[in-house]
Amino acid sequence: MDAQPESNVSSATLTLSRETLLRALQNTAGVVEKRQTKPILGNVLLQLEEHSLTVIATDLEIEVRAQVLVDSADVTHFAITVPALKLLNIVRALPDGVMITLTFAESGRCTLSAGRARFKLSTLPAEAFPLIDLSQATLSLSLPEGRLRQLIQHSHFAMAAQDVRYYLNGMCLDIQDHSLRVVATDGHRLSTCATTLETDGLTPTQAIVPRKGVLELVKLLSDSDDLAQLSLASNMLTVQREGVALTCKLIDGRYPDYKRVLPRDNNRLLKADRQQLKAILQRATILSNDRFRSVRLEIQPGLLTVHAQNAEQDEAHEELVVEYEGEPFEIAFNVQYLLDVIGTADDDFITLAFREATDPLLVTEQSETMQCQHVIMPMRL
Repeated sequence: MDAQPESNVSSATLTLSRETLLRALQNTAGVVEKRQTKPILGNVLLQLEEHSLTVIATDLEIEVRAQVLVDSADVTHFAITVPALKLLNIVRALPDGVMITLTFAESGRCTLSAGRARFKLSTLPAEAFPLIDLSQATLSLSLPEGRLRQLIQHSHFAMAAQDVRYYLNGMCLDIQDHSLRVVATDGHRLSTCATTLETDGLTPTQAIVPRKGVLELVKLLSDSDDLAQLSLASNMLTVQREGVALTCKLIDGRYPDYKRVLPRDNNRLLKADRQQLKAILQRATILSNDRFRSVRLEIQPGLLTVHAQNAEQDEAHEELVVEYEGEPFEIAFNVQYLLDVIGTADDDFITLAFREATDPLLVTEQSETMQCQHVIMPMRL
């Protein structure tokens, strides 16, 4: 753990705009659990150094730091913790453009003043706040944060949520000499996206980032071309972008060999308008089985028919003109798995690559900066 923060004074007053404080709290408070094992974990740590305020939140597995500038402060060094969600909700509810003054008294109370509004919050000492040690990085690389966000967005939906195979409840980062690949699977589907890196001499490394860390990372990253820095330690990942840093403990485990899952001979190609296919599947979802979410695809030259049926014997049937020249066949899938892939694709048309009705489906995406492959296992007809 890092050395604990120390406050040089017992009272302080600082002023900053609502938008500045709100941005820092929105970037950090998502890590805070509503139910904590320790009261201090429900707080954010406020650290003032000169005119730089760092807001830190943690759940002991993930830590997020956001750094902003204050407009004025009557001290140069100060640290205290305040209730995270209460502070966020107060600041969020204040009108745009208002200036906020935070006053910390020796009594251990924080007074937030904004216009004619005043709120008093309890505090806990900064010395009790647990920090993660950020000094152990052994491998570092950088890439545009928009590209990193895109890699994660196009694959994270395939992560498991509460699988007993704990290593599936996260995303694998597969780092090679000049490439970064992300992989997610829940055992029924797999999504992987790769990009080329300009960083040289990287040691081949795999790391499994926990599900919550991945979802927080998606929220933090923007579509900017500014560089994001990734730093890996033996059991920790830190991602830094301008003003914000997320650190999370890695899942200790061996990720499955995803390369063995990727189909190689799927030569039955169906090309469809992506938005039209998405709309048909969304309508079929309404009458699909609530538990299995299955839809049956009847494929024949030039035509796709989507069938759905539920336990109440409600039925949906809809046709779509497609490009397909192979033998007719039928295959069934979890409709949500199909929608997850179709919903993140960027092209106007999407190509579904099949082999046999019992073999997995392959969907491939290609852009100037990214290559993605999505594999979905079929359901029994």
